[in-house]
Amino acid sequence: MPFDGFSPLISSQLQYLLNHSPRTIQIEQAWSGTRYFTGSLDRFTLLIPYCLDYIKWDIIYNAEFPLAAPDVIFGPEDDGFHPFLVVGREEGDSRLVKNSLTDWNNKDPTRLLALVMELRDKYRSYQERRVGEVDDDRLKFEISTIVSREGIEMHMSSGVEKPGEVKFAVPLMDMNINKMVLGCPWSHPQKIYLQVIYPVGRKYAPATSAPRLKLMCAPELKALFSIDEVKLPAWLDGMCMAEYLPRLEELLQRQVSEAVMLIDVRRQFIEALSPVIGRPLEADPVFCRKASFLVCSGPFTFLVHFFLSTHFPKQRPSLMFQSIQHFNSLGMPVKSPLITEYLWSPRWEPSQMAERISDFLVDESLNFKRHCNESQLQH
Repeated sequence: MPFDGFSPLISSQLQYLLNHSPRTIQIEQAWSGTRYFTGSLDRFTLLIPYCLDYIKWDIIYNAEFPLAAPDVIFGPEDDGFHPFLVVGREEGDSRLVKNSLTDWNNKDPTRLLALVMELRDKYRSYQERRVGEVDDDRLKFEISTIVSREGIEMHMSSGVEKPGEVKFAVPLMDMNINKMVLGCPWSHPQKIYLQVIYPVGRKYAPATSAPRLKLMCAPELKALFSIDEVKLPAWLDGMCMAEYLPRLEELLQRQVSEAVMLIDVRRQFIEALSPVIGRPLEADPVFCRKASFLVCSGPFTFLVHFFLSTHFPKQRPSLMFQSIQHFNSLGMPVKSPLITEYLWSPRWEPSQMAERISDFLVDESLNFKRHCNESQLQH
């Protein structure tokens, strides 16, 4: 985002935070807290990833005192979160501990990120403590079975309008997906998580109903693998997470490995098109999901865009024609609707797939040329 309106000191802190955070932090809004420095932004709301959701914290600088450390305002549900206050055993015995604000240096651009990461770590411990205090036998049993797994985050939510529930974010598979993809474009490690949501307040029983389960990942991973299409294993009566997770991980490891192998299958198909219709003008070099070719049918020249799903070759490519000689009333090239129906078999060799599509292009080019001419006559 642009940093116009922030002072240089705040701007450098924000740029470092957004560019170097190990997690994708976003700025939801920014505003000014003073009427004496018109147009000078000095406070903003951060969206910080936590437990497969976001927590919102307001960071409050003071434009009138630019060297002062910022204040941080947490969400209304976390009024018990006091990260830098240590309460002693005796009543009234509390003290502040040394932290990222103790020797604040606003000229150091790394300090805001260090503060946010420290607060997030303490917030995680705070939520673990809240969940551990819930009087629910089933929940206590579940926690005891997965306590040794690394990277689990949990969150306790409660309120007047909705019943209490505990969310778990469980990272799955000890698998480096980034290294499996040649030329990987992802800046952050790609992980698949299982979100597990338990209602709280009910005593544990062997045949309790399954928790709410949902697979989640970053949107970027969908270029390789769609978790929305994964059919989760059944949660059997009396099952706990420690029993369920290995079955799910085995399923995902198999499907992710297959998705990586299908990249080469798509690449071989795109390469097989070159001897038949020419080299692509443009192609997705990493996931091989898109390619565009320049095709001539007599004097009529047009582009053919190929779109390959993660289910290729079971699912045939979608095609779109685009004229480079005909334009609509807005000056945009005339395009065909997406074409998904033509002769296809996933059992063909890549060379046969390419030859069959080449034959289809010869016939369909006449229809598309007619469509282009009719489009121009209408305008």
